[in-house]
Amino acid sequence: MEVRGPLMWMFLMCYIFGHIIRSHSNEFVVAKSFSKFEDLEIVKRLKTINKPAVKIIKTIHGERYGCVDFFKQPAFDHPSMKNHNYHYKMRPMRETKINNTGFGYLWENGVGCPIGTVPIRRVTKDDLLRLDSVGDNHKPRGSWNAATTYDSNNANQHHFAVGRTKNIGMKFNGATMELCVTAPKVKPTQFSSSRLHIQMGNDFIQVGMTVNPPLYKDNQPRSFVYTSAGGESCYNTNCQVGIIIVREDFPLGAPSTPVSIRGDKNYYATIGVIKDKLNGNWFLEYGAEAVEVGFWPSSTFHQSFGNVVEWGGEVFSASLPGPEMGYGYFPYLKINDDAYAKHISILDGNFNVDRQLDYIEDFADNIRGYQAVDINNSRIPHAGNIIVFGGPGLK
Repeated sequence: MEVRGPLMWMFLMCYIFGHIIRSHSNEFVVAKSFSKFEDLEIVKRLKTINKPAVKIIKTIHGERYGCVDFFKQPAFDHPSMKNHNYHYKMRPMRETKINNTGFGYLWENGVGCPIGTVPIRRVTKDDLLRLDSVGDNHKPRGSWNAATTYDSNNANQHHFAVGRTKNIGMKFNGATMELCVTAPKVKPTQFSSSRLHIQMGNDFIQVGMTVNPPLYKDNQPRSFVYTSAGGESCYNTNCQVGIIIVREDFPLGAPSTPVSIRGDKNYYATIGVIKDKLNGNWFLEYGAEAVEVGFWPSSTFHQSFGNVVEWGGEVFSASLPGPEMGYGYFPYLKINDDAYAKHISILDGNFNVDRQLDYIEDFADNIRGYQAVDINNSRIPHAGNIIVFGGPGLK
């Protein structure tokens, strides 16, 4: 018995640690075990995301994407898409710039996926467990329900520093921006994003750049899309309310390089979300030539127009200290020193482009950690209407 007791104890400990999942809480590791049912649910989710691929290709950063048949994307599993009539070459039925811009340079093969397929980032079990470990509080949101506070001990929250449209009953059919690419410092359960947010009633779309270790496992700024619709939510193409990719060469979720250097080199991404006037679908545009890379079917959302829009930073931290935003500094009102969304514009309720935006207000819910300033053309030449934002975080 003296031998059997320690052996049984060792066997039990091995079994427990065999079911441990690392869930980072800043500097800590939390042990969590899963039942057989939960494991089966994770496997089911992985099958939903990682649809069978014609081939696996890699980006220039070595990350794996599956070339999935256009119609087998996760978003086509949505009940509203049962009788779809979409085509992989579908484009918005409106005037756009004619261009031959491609994203082949982002792939090892210099091309991307074969025609008729689209690249869907491969997701692992560890990816899902890492994201699940931070819970619903970690999910992106808009600033309109945030209360202004100056309490530096206010932890376990989202914080915002944005320029946003006033809630005065206007209707919006899209928005655009040129977004500065920065790499704020964050800890394992935090995120810091620079993004465009369009609220449509209770639903919304976010697009931009994020440093988000639970989502991407590292601290690089990466492109992201977040959709919240009908009580469901989704990063990128990871579920049925996610975006539908239409380009065979656009790697959503890939690292955004190079990164801006404060006071020196300035790099930005041109991003827009535009509703098509005829079919009501919302298109994601990317790059200086406004290339349509994906869309959300009109049936995804319960409201056909946006009622409020915001540009700027959002952070989340489960505990103090709070993460950096932008460059990690408060705005200096100088374009080479500030994180920004410049040349912001709105597609109004009549589908007219508005660049004046005299109905914008700047908002920060905790100015001890984060600040934003809305600046017009006269203050920073050649930047249009610009939102500068950032901050060192909460200590």
